[in-house]
Amino acid sequence: MSDSLDPLAPKQEEETDAHFEPVVKLTEQVETKTHEEDENVLFKMRAKLFRFDSGGNEWKERGTGDVRLLQHRETKKVRLVMRRDKTLKVCANHSITSDMRLQPNIGSDRSWVWKVAADYAEFPPTAETLAIRFANSDNAKEFKKKFENAQTINAGGTPLEGEKEEANEEDTEETGGTEDKKGSAASEDKKEE
Repeated sequence: MSDSLDPLAPKQEEETDAHFEPVVKLTEQVETKTHEEDENVLFKMRAKLFRFDSGGNEWKERGTGDVRLLQHRETKKVRLVMRRDKTLKVCANHSITSDMRLQPNIGSDRSWVWKVAADYAEFPPTAETLAIRFANSDNAKEFKKKFENAQTINAGGTPLEGEKEEANEEDTEETGGTEDKKGSAASEDKKEE
């Protein structure tokens, strides 16, 4: 009896070529628009976001990623946007209004809770109670400061003095430092007086 006829005999491996020709060639790149191109980043920090599920009476994780406060270049309105790390899916997207109150989360100095009238992360927009947790309390305090400053801006006020200086530094960096040295020296003299 021959080995080639025996179904249980080990077969010799055949060489295969795993190369396939594509059916359609994709030459055109489609540009995706996130509507974040028209906005300046005022704040960006890594955090974890939760939403309160009133039906189950528990906190549910919404995602981990960079929370950003974005200011529109024309309208000057500030909104909070957060995307999940790997999928880049939006997990928070809402305007910052003056009626929002950041409250410390019970038992943590690095977490804040606030209520949102309309969060656009999912359709249709829904009222949510959100909580955000940072790596440490310093990051949480910085977020609160920037959040409250954004509320002032959206209410039609001007940013705090420290915020103005930071915004001017960012504008100077973006324009390549085109501000003349005499103007900046004069403003420093005024600060000293």
